[in-house]
Order: sequence, then structure tokens, then C-alpha cells
Amino acid sequence: MDHFAGYIFDLDGTIYLGDHVIEGAPETIRHLQSLNRKLLFLTNKTIESRENYVQKLRRFGIEVTIDQLLSPAVVTIRYLHAHYPNAKVYVIGEQVFKDELERSGIRFARSPEETDLVVISWDRDFHYRHLNEAYQAIRRGAEVIATHPDRTCPVPGGAIPDCGGMIGAVEGVTGQKVEVIMGKPSLLMAFAALDILGVEASSCLMTGDRLETDILMGQQAGMNTALVLTGVTSREHLRRSDIQPTFVLESVRDILAFGGRGN
Repeated sequence: MDHFAGYIFDLDGTIYLGDHVIEGAPETIRHLQSLNRKLLFLTNKTIESRENYVQKLRRFGIEVTIDQLLSPAVVTIRYLHAHYPNAKVYVIGEQVFKDELERSGIRFARSPEETDLVVISWDRDFHYRHLNEAYQAIRRGAEVIATHPDRTCPVPGGAIPDCGGMIGAVEGVTGQKVEVIMGKPSLLMAFAALDILGVEASSCLMTGDRLETDILMGQQAGMNTALVLTGVTSREHLRRSDIQPTFVLESVRDILAFGGRGN
């Protein structure tokens, strides 16, 4: 399974679980790097900087550069520059996300009256003022996009509300569905990933632990897909799902061992 030109990897549940690297992951990545394969790592989180992800992977013995990390923040920036180059945006999101947008030249609105676009992201300090500012802007004609659709984020011992909660609040008061999403399983993220790698979808393997995000996105973009069983998806869940990957792997190290089975 090391013959693909490009490899896209989910992170949590695929390369590591929380603060623990998955056995064999560093060796697998180093093997692909030795073959000069093109690698990219994806996350749907917007509450951590890409720099932090690079440092975390390096602590696990996986040497990557910041350009090999793709997040909804990057996809949002690309989307705004392409479709709203002069827009002023109101952002629901944490400071690390806002900082990345600001560094890229995105202009922030100071009031609902001057807001062209509302960007909804995960904000653990989300409160009524955020909701009202977004509502007033959208009522005046501002368009709205969101970084990722995740309803919850897994944490040790359970889960916490994710960006889906912020999206739901805005949809609830405006009566409008937020249609444009940047992160997995959006094709906007898939096409951004392929563009960064510079490979055709048919020459790329998307590997992740979630059927409804990682595998679905890869399939819709025309990639080969590999489901790893080290994260949230069990064989029983896979058996009952309509989403079926190209390969099923016990873990990412099966790529190194040429393991897995095609479906």
C-alpha cells in the first residue's frame, strides 16, 4: 500500500490518540517519506494552531512542516481570498483561529452593518453577544459559512460540544441552514488537500478513523480510502454503514506491512 503518489492522514484516532502515538505510526510515516511520497495531515479542529500540531507530531518522532498540516482555518482563508477578497467578516471562533485569519489579510468587521460575511467556528466562550451580532449581520444580508460540522469533540471520558453547537444556534435564530462548510467531509477541504499535494485523486489514499467524515470525503473526491480501527469506528459500525472504504486496516501501521483488505 505504499505505491500511491499522495497520502492524506487524519490525526486523532489515526496517527495518535490524545497524547499517545499509535504504535507503528512514526515508522509508517518515515517509510513513506523515504519513498518521497507526498504527505498531508488533516484536522477539523480550529482551537489549536498548526504550529502546535507540528510540535506534537515531532514529539512523536514524525517530522513534518507546517505546510503539511491542513485545517479548516487554511481552507477558510483560501475560500475567502478566492470568493470574498474584499469582504469584512464577523468571526465566531477562538483567538487562535482569528489570529490565523488576520495574519492572512482577512479584514474583520466592527459592526453588523459593515459585515459582509459571518464565519462560524468552534468557540468555547460562545455567548449571547456572538449570537446577536451574527443574527443582526445576517438579517442585514450578510452571508454565512462555517469551518466544520462536528457536533461534538471526543475528550478523555466523553465528549464536549463542538462547532455544530454554534452552527445550530445561528440556524435556530435565522431560520437559514448553513450550507457552506470548510472542513471534513466538505469537498472544499478535499480539493484543497489535493491541490496542496499536487496529485490526482485517483493516485491518493485518504486514511482516517471516521466513516462519515474521513472516508466519505475521500470517496466523494474520488480518492482511495482506508479506514483504521484505532479510533471511533468499530467493525460492527462498519458492517452497518452504507459508507464502505477501499481498505480496512487494524491501524495505520498496516500500510507499512502492506496489510488491510480491499472492499
